[in-house]
Amino acid sequence: MNASEVNKKWVVLQHEIAESFDMELPDLKVFLFLIGVQELGKGPQKFSKREKEELMHIANCRLFSAMGFYELRGLDEEGWPHWELIKPIPNYTLLEQELIIKSLIIDYFQDLKVI
Repeated sequence: MNASEVNKKWVVLQHEIAESFDMELPDLKVFLFLIGVQELGKGPQKFSKREKEELMHIANCRLFSAMGFYELRGLDEEGWPHWELIKPIPNYTLLEQELIIKSLIIDYFQDLKVI
């Protein structure tokens, strides 16, 4: 997808999620949190600030695994997934990072058949 296509699909996805969750348009952090909760697989619950940060890390690992950067190593005793960096992520510019993450989020939700 080129930048224009990503941005168009991003806006559509933002509206779909906002409507589904009856919320304002979500930003990247909200999407990462939602993906982290989905990947944890324990459903909605209260999370501490540290757990929210870990959920967003899980989401980043899950998203970048699609590009071969991370691999799931397994679950810990509490059921939290742990990922291993397989190859270093290139030093993308901030604009490139945002576009890549948006594209990976779009793909993630398309795979879940949300959009």
